[in-house]
Amino acid sequence: MPLLEVENVSMRFGGIVALDAVSFDAAAGEIVGLIGPNGAGKTTAFNVITRLYTPDEGDVRFDGESLFGTSPSGVIRRGIARTFQNVELFSGMSVIDNVRVGGHLRQGDQSADDVLFYMNLHSVRDRPVSDLPYGTQKRVELARALASGPQFLLLDEPAGGLSHEEVEQLGVFIRRMRDDFELTILLVEHHMGLVMGIADRVHVLDFGKRIAEGTPAEVQANTSVIEAYLGVPT
Repeated sequence: MPLLEVENVSMRFGGIVALDAVSFDAAAGEIVGLIGPNGAGKTTAFNVITRLYTPDEGDVRFDGESLFGTSPSGVIRRGIARTFQNVELFSGMSVIDNVRVGGHLRQGDQSADDVLFYMNLHSVRDRPVSDLPYGTQKRVELARALASGPQFLLLDEPAGGLSHEEVEQLGVFIRRMRDDFELTILLVEHHMGLVMGIADRVHVLDFGKRIAEGTPAEVQANTSVIEAYLGVPT
């Protein structure tokens, strides 16, 4: 049984259909990519999973039990954590205090300081996050997610704003983090080299529909995926 199951989820905002009967899953221990052009519904799917949105139809199950009826904080207690496309930190607070916010609902036994050491952030432990470079802020946000002791981690465009070298390092780190913390990871990312280099499976959305699923090699060879990203030749 998959650890996470998204089943026939539809989400509308007025006349806009953000998700149209979307289904996908992630098995324990997998790194799963969720990709698609801008506006495909990827972040909406994240917001449904983490209970920021309630869909019009469908269900999301985690470890066999529906997440609907669970609050966003309850989702964290269930073992699900996330990062955001735009860094969401408390800018006036120190690094350690931001990470402690994640540890407030901790499931595991990692302390905030343990996570800072793991993320190589202990040297900036007491600095306000607003003083730090963007790439470092993204690591702080990830540290905060890890501090909650999740089983399942949702990463929303972690490579955004990073240099080519930083993206390569990020790919190595995500795999190591998956193994070290025994995580299942769902990754939304526009950097295709990163996704195809680390994902076990990839789901593809376009205009709110799932149009493909498979290994990175299968997805890259799929004509529907090529057309969604490049357009249909005229």
